[in-house]
Amino acid sequence: MASSTATSTTESIANTVSDAVNFEFLSFHSAPSRHVSETVQQYTAGASKEANKDAAKDSNNSLGERASAGIDALGDKAKESKHDAKASGYRESAQH
Repeated sequence: MASSTATSTTESIANTVSDAVNFEFLSFHSAPSRHVSETVQQYTAGASKEANKDAAKDSNNSLGERASAGIDALGDKAKESKHDAKASGYRESAQH
């Protein structure tokens, strides 16, 4: 079950992958597996960001939908950056 409501197939796939990663994350606790988990979450946030950017640019969407998609894209960018930083930290931790 996806963790949030998706407005596109890309978002639905990203949510499903993210949910699977979160489930798997509970099963593993080593730095390498955390690095992989954070990297996957980084990429799913990036995919969601791109889907929201496309929705924000789509002139067929209402002004409200476009504004909401733009705001969601900003949130996804923040998530993408957060997961990138965490993945980098876990990668460094795994190398030592």
